[in-house]
Formats: sequence, structure tokens, C-alpha cells
Amino acid sequence: MKAVEENRSGKILEKKIIKEKNIYNAAYDLFTTKGINNTAVDDIVKKAGVAKGTFYLYFKDKYDIINKLILQKSKQVFSEAMDETEKRGIEDFEEMYLFFVDYIIGYFKENKIMLKLINKNFSWSVYKTALEKHEKYDEVDKTLGLFINNLMERGMDREEAELTLFMVVELVGSVCYSSIIHNEPVDIDTIKPILFKKILAMIRQD
Repeated sequence: MKAVEENRSGKILEKKIIKEKNIYNAAYDLFTTKGINNTAVDDIVKKAGVAKGTFYLYFKDKYDIINKLILQKSKQVFSEAMDETEKRGIEDFEEMYLFFVDYIIGYFKENKIMLKLINKNFSWSVYKTALEKHEKYDEVDKTLGLFINNLMERGMDREEAELTLFMVVELVGSVCYSSIIHNEPVDIDTIKPILFKKILAMIRQD
């Protein structure tokens, strides 16, 4: 009897996960094609194939799912960049840091739709995941910890190291959005060497 109940509970949980995933996918498709302002909750539930009441079991409103999507997509970019950086086995901290940033830039160049959704909220979302300490964001927390510890080894206290990392990510996110989406003030490849120079100046303790 207990095994049957556990099996039933497992199936219910699986269905809930699928519904939530369908809602996320539908919202992402609509936000990136129609735009956030032109997308209503009714549009999302219709595309996801769920009842409107189901949407509100997972999200407070449209802006709640927007914020959670930004967190989710930012985590995806951040984690993938760290995975690729680790594969390189780079030992020099500055070289590793710039490779990590360069990967994020390249990712956004190839995924402009995602960059439009994240907009200039990349730094906010990454910082928020670190503060939440949620198990879903362990990989992000691990990456942040690696960079923060290296900055502390260079003479920064923890607060300065955390805020420096936040400012670097803020700078990268803003420059990517302006240069990749709007080509302002110049294209991303033109501004990248200057961006790297400024990042190195921020992380060095000369």
C-alpha cells in the first residue's frame, strides 16, 4: 500500500514539474517573440495548454515569471561559461577570468534573443542567486566563491571582493546589451579589448 502511494505521489510530482516546465517554455517563447508588454497571462496558459489557475499555483503574476525566467537563463549562461572555463584548465587567475567573460560575450552574440530577455539584469540575477543560497543555484554559488576567494587572496576583504565581482558582471551585462543589441557606442568586438582592460584594472590590487 505504501509503495502504491509513493508511486502515485511520484507521478503527481512529475506532472507538476512538466506543467511548470511547459509554462516556463511558453512564457519564454512569447516574451522573446511578442515582447513582454504584448504578452498576457492568458497567452501564456493558452500556449502552455494549462488552466489559468494552474499558472497561479506556480507564479504570482506575469512579472514573477519574468523574474524567475531571468534568474533561470542567467544561471544557465553562468554555469555553462564556468564549465567551459574549467575544461580549459587555466591556472592563471586573470587569464581564467577573461576567458570566462569572453565566453559569456560569445554566448550572448549567438543568443541575442536570450540577451534581450535578460536585458541589463544579468548582474542583478547572478547576485540574487548567490544571496538566495538555493540548491538549484549551487553551481553559480560555487563559481562566485571561486572568483571571490581569488580576489580576497589578492588583498581584498570579502565585501570588496563581492562588490567587485558584482560590478564586473554588471559592466559585462550592460556592455553586451548595448553593443550586441544596439551596436552602441560601437560593436562588441571593437569595445571588447577596452572592456578587458577595465576588468583587469578592477580585479588587480596594484
